[in-house]
Amino acid sequence: MLPDPTGSTTEEILAGGGVNVVVRVGDTVRRPAGPWTPAVHALLGHLTARGFTGAPRAHGLDGQGREILDFVPGTAACDPVPPYVRDDATLRAVAGLLRAYHDATTGFTPPGDAAWYFPPRQPAEVVCHADIAPYNCVFRDGAPVAFIDFDTAHPGPRLWDVAYAAYRFVPLTAQGHGEAPTPVPEQARRLGLFCDAYGLAAADRAALTDVVGERLHGMARLIREKAAAGDAAFAAHLAGGHDALYLADAAHVARHALVLQEAVR
Repeated sequence: MLPDPTGSTTEEILAGGGVNVVVRVGDTVRRPAGPWTPAVHALLGHLTARGFTGAPRAHGLDGQGREILDFVPGTAACDPVPPYVRDDATLRAVAGLLRAYHDATTGFTPPGDAAWYFPPRQPAEVVCHADIAPYNCVFRDGAPVAFIDFDTAHPGPRLWDVAYAAYRFVPLTAQGHGEAPTPVPEQARRLGLFCDAYGLAAADRAALTDVVGERLHGMARLIREKAAAGDAAFAAHLAGGHDALYLADAAHVARHALVLQEAVR
């Protein structure tokens, strides 16, 4: 274990943290480590070497076995999100930041014994973050500057990340996430903006709504499996109906797939 890079010992519990207890200590964040942590820290080191500034740096483990990461100044947006999160400028900026992150992961060689939270997916074009959402995006002055919480990172196709990020930031929902739902024509327009700002390839655009549905069904399944295995955080998600929300949103995307697909061609 590495020595703490700050002399501060005062711990402040940070808001969010739907699955983990996350605390700030000085200019660092402390989070529970897992089998995936060495691979994630190697990835974060690669991003730093590539000059990508939209992610925290990793500093090993503290005396309690928690991972030590940079504290990224700013605000993560939890539901209901602030109005600036739904601006077109924000949508484009998030898509651009995601593209820059993906491009920076190319050339990364995982440790030989890498263990990922989720198994790698093919084609392994990039290292997916796998949970790009307002609550994992740090904003300063209304602009997105960094992604946080890389626990679920794993090699996979670009579209796997783009689909979930679009779901969260457009957002592609029938019910709204603590806010009034966006009309379908506006969802379609914003989805097109997101794909254009990312520079999504034509083949990926053609598969986009199917992959959004796959991601949402996968999230519902994950909640149920983790809850059944005794995970208290996921049990709370299940009790709160999060699995049903994901499935309702998947049905919404499937129901309006033609309109959504037309907007991204």
